Amino acid sequence: ARARGPVTRTRQLADLVGAAVRTREPGKNPATRTFQALRIHINQELEELSLVLPQAIAILAPGGRLAVISFHSLEDRMVKNFIRTNARPGDAPERLPLRAAELPPARLRSVGKPLRPGPGEISANPRARSAVLRVAEMLV
Repeated sequence: ARARGPVTRTRQLADLVGAAVRTREPGKNPATRTFQALRIHINQELEELSLVLPQAIAILAPGGRLAVISFHSLEDRMVKNFIRTNARPGDAPERLPLRAAELPPARLRSVGKPLRPGPGEISANPRARSAVLRVAEMLV
């Protein structure tokens, strides 16, 4: 396809991807994931998320809540792992003679289960179908 010249339009790219890739979900454009990957890379979305999460808990007061909405599984995995890591007591070097009570305390507590949009929200806003809301509370 590129033998005919460079790809200069999004429609050209979508057609190329559609000809080369099958979609798992019927009715979904096969190029959707390709464009999502390009957007994530160009906007450095995962890098930005990894920078903002520690900054967010650095300014949270005890009892303050961190609420994060993610729109795809890569983001959600990062948020879930961040909350899980900060919900455990801090680590200390292996040979350091510390008891569990002497370790730095956990900083976050997960609040409830992840929330996903219901059928009504999805019908009113189809783009919300992949959204996941996770909430954590600052402990110390």
